[in-house]
Amino acid sequence: MNRALGVLVMILFILALSFIVTFAGQYFIPTYSVRELAEKYLTLAYYPWQPKSTVMSPEAVTSIVWDFRGLDTVFETTVFYLAIIGSIAMARGTIKYVKPRGELGLSLIVKTVTRITAIMIIAVAASIALHGHLTPGGGFQGGATAAVAPVLVLFIFSQYFLIERGISKDTLLIIRSIGLTGIGLVAIIAYLIGCLTGVHAYVLQNQPKPGADIGLPAYIDGQLISGSLWFFNIFEFFAVMAGFTIVFLLITIPERAYRRGGEK
Repeated sequence: MNRALGVLVMILFILALSFIVTFAGQYFIPTYSVRELAEKYLTLAYYPWQPKSTVMSPEAVTSIVWDFRGLDTVFETTVFYLAIIGSIAMARGTIKYVKPRGELGLSLIVKTVTRITAIMIIAVAASIALHGHLTPGGGFQGGATAAVAPVLVLFIFSQYFLIERGISKDTLLIIRSIGLTGIGLVAIIAYLIGCLTGVHAYVLQNQPKPGADIGLPAYIDGQLISGSLWFFNIFEFFAVMAGFTIVFLLITIPERAYRRGGEK
């Protein structure tokens, strides 16, 4: 009875949603105009003719995330890092357990496909992060995508496959710490240069600003890197990838490992 009622509710929900999308959508068409603030963001994201106001990145979302509101992003990254620390603290005291005997994981065919797929996922993730200042994407999206590869390995091969190759919680925590340290250094590098040269500068400064002529290079060897945005995306990529993988490793630890007197 309950199952039939649940199916009926789902059908009604789908019909109602279809009705809204089909008919009501005709009366709520978004306008082509944008708000003044949005227009400024879109214009100044890449506007080399006004070098002290632009971010020098054609990707507006990345410009907003790491430049226009960069301080919010730093705090969000810090909160995410603290969440990972909380997860590690909850797993504190887990006893060391040994690899079970016998063959682990799924069939050879599945493992072979996963080996190929994992490499492709990492390649796509790196592209998303490296081109995040040019096209939709960025360090967080690239890191989250890269974390899919170890998830596949965990379920197809088992977590011992990663641990035996040195991809442990401690190793990933070091990678994540390096990523966060890099983000912190990029955030203050313009300010440090200003202190050393006696020129006014800001924390999280990317391109030169009125009254603060220091800025990171927008181009390297003719390639657009958008100043600090490219470095932020790279360090964020490692921080997010390592953070998610740590959590995935922790949640796949056998329950008996958390119990006193479990398998040793």
